[in-house]
Amino acid sequence: MPANIDRTTGTAAVMTVGPAWHRLGKQLDAPATAAEAIKHAGLDWKVSKLPLFVGEREHRPLAKRWAVVREDVWRRDDWSSGVNDGVLGIVGDAYQTLQNEEAFGFFDPIVGRKAAAYHTAGALGKGERVWVLAKLPEDIRVIGDDITNKYLLLSNSHDGTSAVQIKFTPVRVVCQNTLIQALSQGPTLRIAHSKDLRERLVIAQNLLKRIQVHYDELATVFQSMAKVRVNKGKLDDYLKGVFPDPVQRQDQTRYQRALEQVKYDREGSAYLFDQGRGNDEAEVKGSLWAAYNGVAEYIDYRRFEKASDDRQLNTIWFGEGYSTKVRAFTVAEKCVKAWAN
Repeated sequence: MPANIDRTTGTAAVMTVGPAWHRLGKQLDAPATAAEAIKHAGLDWKVSKLPLFVGEREHRPLAKRWAVVREDVWRRDDWSSGVNDGVLGIVGDAYQTLQNEEAFGFFDPIVGRKAAAYHTAGALGKGERVWVLAKLPEDIRVIGDDITNKYLLLSNSHDGTSAVQIKFTPVRVVCQNTLIQALSQGPTLRIAHSKDLRERLVIAQNLLKRIQVHYDELATVFQSMAKVRVNKGKLDDYLKGVFPDPVQRQDQTRYQRALEQVKYDREGSAYLFDQGRGNDEAEVKGSLWAAYNGVAEYIDYRRFEKASDDRQLNTIWFGEGYSTKVRAFTVAEKCVKAWAN
């Protein structure tokens, strides 16, 4: 059972349109607004920034340090009896809180214009990180019947560890590979928790008109990958770029483990290049697109398979898995230019 989904209220903090997300959360037909998505995902709570005090007797205020607390937990009479005291993180003076309703309301203008539809929303941990996933209309046809859906992912943290992030998140239909990596090169929008946070959100809304442009560019790269043929030598070169040799360490045990992991990563991705879902299609088989999706499928379904479902989600969207797929896309782009002829 997933361990990192927020269950502060006793139920999983997840909303999904269509089939239940990992059999968890509230299933809806089509929430009309961010407010409805937040309510059904159990995210209709607020956070506050409260002063910190030190000393057993004096209780002196701690300068320039604040606790971000979840109000629905902090205000409970029984919180002290459990492990969740409502404190989500410790931040500095400049940090400005942003409520779930304010952050997710960013999507409402495009949803209202039917330029997107809410798909999933939820929270991880005790509510430290919340997200909403919106599906965009139309799809990317890479080659033949190989289709990729277009999504926008918005995430916000309440513990001071990251800014508000908005990313384009393509998902390959045939295997549900999450091709989130492309936005790390510029189109990812990060909004810091500072004084002009809400002003930046307004600016961000104006940037939405660039969505189609970015997705058109992404479609061109995907289609170019599908046209590049990859033999054994080129596949090895590609995977060495995605999974580089580890740096020599004085700790030989750790170094040997790192070498073994790289070997497994390359072998697993190479197997899925040939045997991965959708990679046996005539127009896809043996292409750089197949190699790239072999890495994506490996990261999404094999590399972290011992982790719980929601921890897999966390690494795929925000952690090590995300970073690896960023690198896989970057290396593939370079290979397109080098091997196109």
